[in-house]
Amino acid sequence: MISFKIGASGQTLHFSDEVLRRFAAYRQTRFWHREAGGLLFARIIGNDITLEEATGPRRSDRRSRYSYQGDRRLEQREIDERHGRGLDYVGDWHTHPEPRPRPSGDDDLAMTSRVRESRHQLNGFVFAIVGTAPFPSGLTVAIHDGYNRVVLPPCGPSAADTPHFD
Repeated sequence: MISFKIGASGQTLHFSDEVLRRFAAYRQTRFWHREAGGLLFARIIGNDITLEEATGPRRSDRRSRYSYQGDRRLEQREIDERHGRGLDYVGDWHTHPEPRPRPSGDDDLAMTSRVRESRHQLNGFVFAIVGTAPFPSGLTVAIHDGYNRVVLPPCGPSAADTPHFD
């Protein structure tokens, strides 16, 4: 598990080992690997937001070496199905073919539209970008409120204690 403090909110975002394994399975470690991505679902209890499931990629997603666009129709179906199981849609994830990923201009535009177009009661959405380096350095996590993006630093165990999913 890797955790991130969400500013001064008192909330902590936890990535379960299951989610980290999915991320690791799609890291772009070879030149022929295409970007992958999907949705993030969490259980929110008090100030703890635990990401329990990451979906995607899907066969109908548009993927290339340097871009990813999910199938919006299937994403909505995933949101509806998981809501019925008590999981909240809290954001998106995708990969980048770089060790320590940084959000691109296109990522910022996508984050802004995703937050603004969604009906939700969250202060912002989680966006995770998976790079080629081992976690946590190969994982960039940001919160976006529809106007601004804030990158979160990991907290808790040191990188040496973090499980590696290769």
